[in-house]
Amino acid sequence: MEQKYLPIGTVVLLKGGTRKVMITGFCAVTEAKKNKVFDYRGCPFPEGVLESSGVALFDHDQIQEICHIGYKNDESIDFLDKLEIITKAHK
Repeated sequence: MEQKYLPIGTVVLLKGGTRKVMITGFCAVTEAKKNKVFDYRGCPFPEGVLESSGVALFDHDQIQEICHIGYKNDESIDFLDKLEIITKAHK
């Protein structure tokens, strides 16, 4: 099965963006949009999180380009497979 979710450490360029973002987490929500679950949490690349306002929340369909795929092994692939099953069940 081709996975929807990209591994932690993947670097992407978002549609309309000018700076790259590195994926740091999954299934993030904000206080402002408590009913919206974003696919990813990320930080600016290459500098990382310098302050809490430097966190980006985005969905898979907002990715324009995948610049680098993060580390994948059996454990991470299994996690991403389970994440996809869980998120599909809740949509």
